[in-house]
Amino acid sequence: MRMSTNFILAFFCLTGWSLASNAQRTGSTGEYYQITVYHCNSSDQLKSVEDYLQNAYLPALHRLGMSQIGVFKPHGVDTVADKKVFVLLTARNLDLLAGVPARLLKDRRYQKDGASLISAPWDKPSFARIENILLRSFRLAPVMKKPQLKSDRSERVYELRSYESPSEKIFQNKVDMFNEGGEIALFARLGFNAIFYGEVISGSHMPNLMYITSFENRVDRDAHWKAFGADAQWKELSARPEFQKNVSKNEQTFLYPTQYSDY
Repeated sequence: MRMSTNFILAFFCLTGWSLASNAQRTGSTGEYYQITVYHCNSSDQLKSVEDYLQNAYLPALHRLGMSQIGVFKPHGVDTVADKKVFVLLTARNLDLLAGVPARLLKDRRYQKDGASLISAPWDKPSFARIENILLRSFRLAPVMKKPQLKSDRSERVYELRSYESPSEKIFQNKVDMFNEGGEIALFARLGFNAIFYGEVISGSHMPNLMYITSFENRVDRDAHWKAFGADAQWKELSARPEFQKNVSKNEQTFLYPTQYSDY
């Protein structure tokens, strides 16, 4: 997964897509996001990934001048077979994201600090698989926002949502519902503390969009969604004929930030 995503990033950069179309599609203030999901089969693999992220990967990215790096884990029991860690990167252009692997290869400190994962033997891998998702920010939500939450990190709820659509045309209709339709403004008015809204431009569930809202805890999250469902603006927006049947599947993941996450 990582190799294919890096290839796609490089392709966009080499063809000039990120230089010409980027300005047209996202404007000068738009951003790109990469969500990396580490899948682990055991607690030992999970610990290996977290040690690598905390002690090698994030420090190396910080040395490259990258900030706003989120590291999240799912809420719930630790007995699930597929243990996950989510890493969120943001950049103003694809060139920066595409260049990260090559720049890390030249970072000797990173290579040393992350050696246990980077050089793990073939018969004792440090993770089961890596999944990458590449997104472009929405026109009316061009930059990521860091929420100002006060609760303990383990209690916070970062709700990652993915809305899949049955076709590219219908997908664009759902994006328009967020932008011109006013759904982004509605979330803002109701205090959902959205971190980002993005169109997926490379992933395994396309066409789809993803966004993250954040709350102090699960009770706070449920109260916000209850208010959302009862809101007159939402009722009017969701009843418009032009916005009907534009989502075929809705997935949500409840996350919390690790102690070393920038969020």
